[in-house]
Amino acid sequence: MTTRRLFLAYTASLAAIPSLGRGQSASSSPKFQANPFSLGVASGDPDHHSVVLWTKLAPEPLIPGGGVPPQAIEVTWEISLDDQFKKILQKGTALATPQLGHSVHVTPEGLPADSWFFYRFQVADHTSAVGRTRTMPAEGAKVDSLKIAVASCQNFEQGLFTAYAQMKVDAPDLVFHLGDYIYEYASGRNGKIRAHLGPEILSLHDYRIRYAQYRSDPHLAAMHAACPWLVTWDDHEVDNNYADAVSEQKGVSVTELLIRRANAYQVYYEMMPLRESSLPYGPRMDLYRRASFGNLAEFHILDTRQYRTDQPNGDGRDPLNDAARNPKNTLLGETQRNWLFNGLLKSHATWNILPQQVMMGTQGHLSKNGDPKYSMDSWSGYLAERECLMRFFADRKVLNPIVLTGDVHVHWAHDLRIDDLKPEGPVVATEYVTTSISSGGNGVDAWGSIDQFKAANPGVKYHNARRGYLLCTITPEVYRTDYMTVDQVTKEGGITTKAATLVTENGYPGALAG
Repeated sequence: MTTRRLFLAYTASLAAIPSLGRGQSASSSPKFQANPFSLGVASGDPDHHSVVLWTKLAPEPLIPGGGVPPQAIEVTWEISLDDQFKKILQKGTALATPQLGHSVHVTPEGLPADSWFFYRFQVADHTSAVGRTRTMPAEGAKVDSLKIAVASCQNFEQGLFTAYAQMKVDAPDLVFHLGDYIYEYASGRNGKIRAHLGPEILSLHDYRIRYAQYRSDPHLAAMHAACPWLVTWDDHEVDNNYADAVSEQKGVSVTELLIRRANAYQVYYEMMPLRESSLPYGPRMDLYRRASFGNLAEFHILDTRQYRTDQPNGDGRDPLNDAARNPKNTLLGETQRNWLFNGLLKSHATWNILPQQVMMGTQGHLSKNGDPKYSMDSWSGYLAERECLMRFFADRKVLNPIVLTGDVHVHWAHDLRIDDLKPEGPVVATEYVTTSISSGGNGVDAWGSIDQFKAANPGVKYHNARRGYLLCTITPEVYRTDYMTVDQVTKEGGITTKAATLVTENGYPGALAG
């Protein structure tokens, strides 16, 4: 039931949402004393004829307002076939408005399919860095290969974003970021490698400065400029382990969390290369969506935070009890779940890929008395919905379901079954889990032997607890995952190498040694 206080909270949140500059006129360009494109450029959410181009005016990115006067400013953009901009395909102007933190989202239409481009922005006498982006192949077009990188969990205080340097060399077609792009904690809480600015973030200005601090990392900025990204969030973009309108922190009301969520969602939109369809409406934002790469891959990008019910059992590690099996528990919400099932039924792609946030493999960690306990923040706390999804994969014969997961700061691979604790059951899907970019510090090669994990978790096929990312090469025959790991992130000079390769063959769910 919506109380008057909650209604007022929604109203206050909605007041923060911009009009994208409609009806506004641009003021004459101010004279910037520093580079207004200090946060670089990015692109994302491509389809076969368009792509989102992004930048943000911020000559002083770490102060409120970014050093930009509170006025709408006209920014010029160009997209070209060459990096010298001698073969310009399209150009135009866009308004950078104070309501959107002077961010710019441009979506040129009518571009050639399956093509690479270069783009840049200009304002006054300043020109941005040059970005490189691409469109997808036409719908249903025959495609021979695709290379994607998968990243998650980049805590600024716990390590350097070294992994992105090798990722850029790997030259993926697309990057999928699965959440925890920032961490909301107060300065010094998580480490001393690099310090967050200020206390725990709550306001629009707080979130804007925190994102700007993360984007100051040169490796992250360079990777954003290298190819298009498709992003989704987890919890730290708002508040650790929040569930819909419920905060994990004691004493935080629904009203307070929704106001904070509205601030966080708006700045997430401001800072990411997202389409206008994702523009938030107060504390609500449409982030689940699809992307197709010809006939090869259909991506069903999920949001497991905004619509979930509160974690069972007090949100810890617990046995798989009745609370974890409650059929009312949901990570997706009914509308998103129906959207997912409908899309899977209609898909004709060789590979159906679910980029999402939390562990889908039912993985237990042994307690002191030897009994396994499971994370209630993952799909283990929502077992009825998980079983529903696994049965859907099996009963509807969904083509080659691959689940991509972040969150846990460890590389994993899982064979997924309707009941993961019954190894005699058929494998119905494969899960590849990326470790963190920096969260958790350097990490270790392994917590224990793979045989130890398999004893309690028969679906486990691989694990590595270093930092890094996944590099996936997809062909009509094989989905190949290279587990890229960094030997150190707590100081400069970390080296990224391939720790292992696992593959899934077309028509045969499960992970095999590559």
